[in-house]
Amino acid sequence: MTIYDISNKAGVSIATVSRVLNGSDKVRPDTRKRVMDIIEKYDYTPNVFARGMGLRSLQTIGILCADSSDLFLAKAVYYIEQELQSNGYESLLCCTGYNLDIKENYLRLIVSKKVDAIILVGSNFIGTTEEENQYIKDASAQIPIMLLNASFDYPNVYSIYCDDYASMFEAATSMLDAGIEDILYLYNSDSYSGKRKRCGFQNAMQKRGIIDYEKRMQFYEGSLEHMNEIADFVAQIASEVTFNGIIASEDALAIGGIKYAQRMGIRIPQDLSVIGYNNSMLTTCCTPELSSVDNCLKSQAHQLVQTLLGVLTGELMPAKSIFSGKLIKRGTTQF
Repeated sequence: MTIYDISNKAGVSIATVSRVLNGSDKVRPDTRKRVMDIIEKYDYTPNVFARGMGLRSLQTIGILCADSSDLFLAKAVYYIEQELQSNGYESLLCCTGYNLDIKENYLRLIVSKKVDAIILVGSNFIGTTEEENQYIKDASAQIPIMLLNASFDYPNVYSIYCDDYASMFEAATSMLDAGIEDILYLYNSDSYSGKRKRCGFQNAMQKRGIIDYEKRMQFYEGSLEHMNEIADFVAQIASEVTFNGIIASEDALAIGGIKYAQRMGIRIPQDLSVIGYNNSMLTTCCTPELSSVDNCLKSQAHQLVQTLLGVLTGELMPAKSIFSGKLIKRGTTQF
């Protein structure tokens, strides 16, 4: 018996069941009685977030991220933990890696710890098939699941993310408007976010009637920590195709492009314009400083925790909160 079963049998929404379990006064007495009758009939035992049943919350949130060495994920976890602490919550962090079986095992482990909710940091937790996402559905039947930087439509799952498609579309359009059409697009992920970025770039090129852009879309398989190897990768591409602009799905890839240009004596931004993504600390660690898309990570983390707090107190919260990225122009572009 799960809160989904209770909602179906009582003829109410999951949010209403949540409000009843949390003791919210925003439920009509007859509705509350109907839900409580179902709970008593089937001897349902709610988890710790059911404050209204007399159980106390552990004031603890589970956080899962794939790789704490990743700059984006590490910063996201930092912001989330700061927000949770300022609201009286502690957190349990697990770094899962990218293997689906391991992610499933860690999610089950965190659920067993009776945390109030679970935050999945990064779009790599969302798969492309129903089977790959079943573990998230199963967990959401017990506690709220919060997604940062990904979107997934399912009851008791809340998504907070940047519109990577529109952000990348606008970044590519700004370069095209400057008369730069031979653009090298570097990416390293086929995650939900990675696909949205790539689609934004593709559609911007197609809208301008540029038909040969696909040969300049290149997937980098190596580590983002090895920027000299990224530079080697760009040099290999340059031996086969020409380009006078680089747009990267991650700032580290863009830095690799800058390293390549410096090796070859190519002037930036006069001869080569470069745009990164995430507006990370790397943007000011190179010369010239890197133009990059700011995906509003700090604001995303704040909204995620505010949404979570509302859910835990039985409020009706939006299933999705979407932010718009903004291109921060620095020395690698002159438009």
